[in-house]
Amino acid sequence: MNKQAIAEAVHAAIGGTKVQAEQAVDVVVDSIVNTLKKSGDVSIAGLGIFSVKQRAARQARNPRTGESIQVAAMKVPKFRAAKALKEAVR
Repeated sequence: MNKQAIAEAVHAAIGGTKVQAEQAVDVVVDSIVNTLKKSGDVSIAGLGIFSVKQRAARQARNPRTGESIQVAAMKVPKFRAAKALKEAVR
């Protein structure tokens, strides 16, 4: 399922136009992304928690040349599934 399929499901559930459904999905996705950019958490009941994790700087190895390179510290998105989602997938 992709973003377009989700928009079609929203359109089927609430009606309106497909453009309005696409805008609703875009607002949800943009809200999640903007909150994560500010290092906030997004909790959706029954789905899970989106958060930002700080990954420390580390040494890595280039697989082609074998030389050691420095990988900078970075922020990465993290998702922790809710219990209801875990049980639904089982």
